[in-house]
Amino acid sequence: MKKFIKIFFKALIIIFLTLSTQVGGVIYLIIELIVKRTIKNYRLIKASIFMVTYLMITFIIVPYLAPAFGREKIKNSDLIEACTLFTILSNRNYVTPELNVSLLKIAKIISEKHSNIKLIYLDANFPFMDGFPLPPHLSHNDGKKIDVSFIYTNNKGTLTNEKPALLGYGIYEGPDPGEYDQIKACKKKGYWQYDFAKYLTLGISNNQLKLSEKATKDLLLAIVNQQNVGKVFIEPHLESRLGVENPKIRFHGCQAVRHDDHIHLQLK
Repeated sequence: MKKFIKIFFKALIIIFLTLSTQVGGVIYLIIELIVKRTIKNYRLIKASIFMVTYLMITFIIVPYLAPAFGREKIKNSDLIEACTLFTILSNRNYVTPELNVSLLKIAKIISEKHSNIKLIYLDANFPFMDGFPLPPHLSHNDGKKIDVSFIYTNNKGTLTNEKPALLGYGIYEGPDPGEYDQIKACKKKGYWQYDFAKYLTLGISNNQLKLSEKATKDLLLAIVNQQNVGKVFIEPHLESRLGVENPKIRFHGCQAVRHDDHIHLQLK
């Protein structure tokens, strides 16, 4: 029974690492098979080997293999940056070359309109295999989708690249009185997961930040004006509040999660 529990626990680790990083489960399994339990400090050595191997593969090998699958890494720069290091460490920062070009164009527009403001992205896609799921997202599986953050002001009223949520998700810009409440409508229909992302904040928030409606509108316009962008998801009340009307802006459906903490865009 004890042996079964160990095997079950290790299987859960492999599944978790695979779903969260794509490559971590395979690396863990190989190290599990190679490192002998008889060596001194077995667990410490195994964990150390895993971390070093994982980082080497993530930063050295994966970026060179991804182009064979039609994907490339989004490189942090003066224009574009990942919201959190976790996105980079978990290989969730890969897109098709076409999307990479569009992101750079969007970032340049925002930088020109608002000095020192970067395009901050959240989850993109894994580096390998179309159709491979990127939990908890429903559609980030082909290199053509990405989530980008809203733009905020700090307590001095100045635009900032800071974000209110730990991982970029879960701090919502909910509907004001009189605005259509899609969140309430979806939850009333039984879609309990609709505001699930609030748990990703782990209770940590930078609540001094406020949504910049002007800068976020500029961002939304820059996105929908990209010719090869096919769909954009944002909550209906924010679409109305920002005053951006475009057929590319769609409602993502109650089966997804709410989109008043980020903008989802995808290629045609």
